Amino acid sequence: MIYFNCDYTEGCHPDILKRLTETNMEQTIGYGMDEHCRHAADLIQKACDAPDADVHFLVGGTQTNATVIDAALKPYQGILCAETGHINVHETGAVEACGHKCITFPTNDGKIEAKQIRDYAKEHFRNGGNEHMAQPKMVYISTPTELGTIYQKKELEDIYQVCREYGMYLFVDGARMGYGLVCKQNDLTLADIAANSDVFYIGGTKVGALFGEAVVITNPELKPDFRYNIKQHGGMLAKGRLLGIQFETLFENDLYFEIAKNAIRQAERITECLTALQVPFTVTPQTNQLFVVLSDEVCDRLSEKYVLEYQEKFDETHSVMRICTSWATRQEDVSQFMEDLKEVL
Repeated sequence: MIYFNCDYTEGCHPDILKRLTETNMEQTIGYGMDEHCRHAADLIQKACDAPDADVHFLVGGTQTNATVIDAALKPYQGILCAETGHINVHETGAVEACGHKCITFPTNDGKIEAKQIRDYAKEHFRNGGNEHMAQPKMVYISTPTELGTIYQKKELEDIYQVCREYGMYLFVDGARMGYGLVCKQNDLTLADIAANSDVFYIGGTKVGALFGEAVVITNPELKPDFRYNIKQHGGMLAKGRLLGIQFETLFENDLYFEIAKNAIRQAERITECLTALQVPFTVTPQTNQLFVVLSDEVCDRLSEKYVLEYQEKFDETHSVMRICTSWATRQEDVSQFMEDLKEVL
């Protein structure tokens, strides 16, 4: 079987595996205080042009989201996000299990707008506030979004401006950030994200690492005692160097960005093929996630050889499927997939 259902089916980039093997018998202190984690943090600070940022390494995306949000908010405070947001749909209520309500906005493309945030905050804080409802204190966005779309620089700046107007934090989920930063439509840099958010993370699990996410905290209010929150949420890896080594490798010589380009190239090839075959997309493709409408018959035929991700029913005889490429997607697998698409469509 050939897997196009997600971007973490493979292990890690060979350079990471090599470094992990080379350093396997090193003795280091634990819990992310080793020299590899310090060096990786330095590299990330430089890449983000944020020398004063705090950098912490956690194991996975859900754990990272829950830890960051719970560390930032008081029990009566909530977080604004898209109704399709990962924290609202795909994390088994992890954030709400911590006591923080997800306050959602409708969206057609996975993104929320500054106006939606301003309108909600303005209404909530009218006449001093409404203590009968969760107080909005943080805005959560992801780029790319759950639908593979990206925020442009102006959109991010506008959202951050609203957050500052109403005393809210902006948290950017970057589980697939590498793919967003190298796609053709992107005009953001890591430095732009650092300058226009309070905290964000750079995803490794889906972009070349065995596991791991790098949290970057730029707002001084969120820095104190963050390690206490990591520990309380079970995120403090005893062998923390395993995270440091991976991000050290990814951010030396721009490896993180170079390997992300492969996912975009292969997604573009599939997009061109599907477009030529007049297969409709539910969302205009931008990054490595493609959402297409296929007949159930075609889905059944493709499933004999390929694994795609089912999203939802489109109508009685069609389904929306996600096709996802990664840093490790092989060109020959995409070529074969395109040939088989032409045969079944």
